[in-house]
Amino acid sequence: MPTRRVHVVIEGLVQGVFFRACTKDEASRIGLTGWVRNRPEGTVETVIEGETSQVAAMIRWLQIGSPQSSVTRVLTTEEQPTDEYSDFSIRS
Repeated sequence: MPTRRVHVVIEGLVQGVFFRACTKDEASRIGLTGWVRNRPEGTVETVIEGETSQVAAMIRWLQIGSPQSSVTRVLTTEEQPTDEYSDFSIRS
């Protein structure tokens, strides 16, 4: 299966609304690996890696986000897959 890796920054009301926890749950449900964390300026950053269609599904989910969030912008950068993660985690 083709593997894809993306680095994503999500802007909007995305901190204090369970965005990271919901992102971890969704990524784990889909079968992706990587991580998610809050950034000091109020955005959320994530690296996701997995099968191409699963990554695309996760990007679509990130555009909506957790139930209490309000996503205004999703910036996606393609990266070379590294297969370095065994699961999906929340970083501090």
